[in-house]
Amino acid sequence: MIQEPKKLVLNDKTKRDSIISYEVLDGMVDWVRVIDQNGVIIFANKSMKEALGGNIIGKKCYSVLGKGCACKRCITEATVNTGEIVEKEEVIGNRIFSVKSSPVKDLNGNIYAAVEVFRDVTKERKLEKELIKKNEKMSKDLSFARTIQKKILPKQGKLGPLNIDYLYFPSEMLSGDIFDINKINEDLIGIYISDVVGHGITASIMTMFIRQAMKSIKYDYLDPSEAISELHQRFLDLNLDTEEYFSIFYGIFDKRDNTFKYVNGGHNCIPLHINSNGIEFLEAKGYPITCLFDTIKYEEKSIKLKKGDKILFYTDGVIETRNEKGELFGFDRLIDIASKHRDNLLDAIEKNLNEFKYKDVDDDFALLTVELVG
Repeated sequence: MIQEPKKLVLNDKTKRDSIISYEVLDGMVDWVRVIDQNGVIIFANKSMKEALGGNIIGKKCYSVLGKGCACKRCITEATVNTGEIVEKEEVIGNRIFSVKSSPVKDLNGNIYAAVEVFRDVTKERKLEKELIKKNEKMSKDLSFARTIQKKILPKQGKLGPLNIDYLYFPSEMLSGDIFDINKINEDLIGIYISDVVGHGITASIMTMFIRQAMKSIKYDYLDPSEAISELHQRFLDLNLDTEEYFSIFYGIFDKRDNTFKYVNGGHNCIPLHINSNGIEFLEAKGYPITCLFDTIKYEEKSIKLKKGDKILFYTDGVIETRNEKGELFGFDRLIDIASKHRDNLLDAIEKNLNEFKYKDVDDDFALLTVELVG
């Protein structure tokens, strides 16, 4: 057994074996070397010798790595001085190594050397660089897609006798919520809001299908129930899994008599008709757009709007926002705000949501108001 580190004789196998099992180290693929307090290599395993040459024992630690002087950050020196395990990465030739330095102690607990383990991480680092490049490209693509998604939203302001306003917040870079206002002819205006299950890329692609389908359907189907039934049939043609579905609320405003006919395709966020008498809920029965059913019939209802009336459309990200206690923003809180802030409704909702939420919203949400002003 070693009593004093300075008396270590390298050829004395008994003493060496009392420090570490060299046979085990020689069988390792990783490079392993032991460096004394003076930075001299006193042991190197077989893998390291084969890679750097068998005559590296007794040489300075940095010289065998092709360096002319000691490293600016010597992890062996740090380990010997502090007794801590220290790590860094080292480039040797065209390879990258993760190097970990650990203390070697004698029987009295004194540190007299450090053992360094070199693990080749070249492939991992190259893969990381490739992933970073791909992620950067994907981020640019997503940013572009988000810009397009925002650009295709309807214009705010007047459309005939209606005034359009909205708030739109995707939880991720892309959203699964979509709404639109379509002029069908001189008398009719189509309005819908839709919420695709999930969010992100897949959900955003589905919103493009909804938008394109609704633009082509609007001219041929002037009853909301027929239009959404046709949308369901076109969705079936996609042959998607049952996990893919969306809800939609669709109505058609007729400026000749100010009527608004509507259907609800499984949209659990019931729009609010806000008028001088209070708030009316635009309820109607109907299933979401899903491949679970071959055909779906939708209940169609209608209301008559008066000047100053508003309809508030929204998605479930609004009412499902949570505060620090885990409480939901909820339907009742939304109704209370709508009853008290008719003139600046969206601003009031946004202010209350920001004050209520504990952290960033986990779901997409959209709010759309349509007001009869003419």
